[in-house]
Amino acid sequence: MTLDNNSLNDFLFSRFKNGDELAFEHIFKSKFNQIIGFCDQFISDHDDAKNITQEAFINLWLNRNKIEKPSGINSFLYTFAKSNCLNFIRHQAVEEKYTDHALHEKEQLLNAEVLESFDFNSLEFIELEELIQKSISNLPEKCREVFIKKRFEGKMNKEIAEDLGINIKSVEANMTRAIKALKKNLSEYLPAILVQLIVQYLN
Repeated sequence: MTLDNNSLNDFLFSRFKNGDELAFEHIFKSKFNQIIGFCDQFISDHDDAKNITQEAFINLWLNRNKIEKPSGINSFLYTFAKSNCLNFIRHQAVEEKYTDHALHEKEQLLNAEVLESFDFNSLEFIELEELIQKSISNLPEKCREVFIKKRFEGKMNKEIAEDLGINIKSVEANMTRAIKALKKNLSEYLPAILVQLIVQYLN
């Protein structure tokens, strides 16, 4: 099965459109580093570039029915990366008080790519977010408290331990249980490789 930078084998594309997980995994492995490299050109933090890339592939899977031809794979991934890199730059501009000139230069670099536009506020993505929130709400109470404090409040293990009156090992154990439970719940609805991306993001 052949895959290059510009086109997908028609059979592979058809399988992907029909929800074939192996076809999606093949696309993911072939394109992941390319998208990270694209994001790295504009974002200095490699971890942030990786997060944007992961989100791009999650959205690719959720919006696969909107892609009409093999070349749309590249268009979708690069468009999503472009949009989110711009959002990231704007956010940094506010936090770090970038000058309007510096922001304009970075936007010009990104706009040099001629890409199609997509609607990323899809019903499927909203449903996925609802599924994640439901999975979190169904966690055991202590697991849920630890997970929320670490993932959404950004607290360190020591701070969580103090807040909840438990030791650090209990914090780590509950976080591990929470991730395992979320992975199990999400795997009932999504491809394994997509679940792994989401779990990495949540963790």
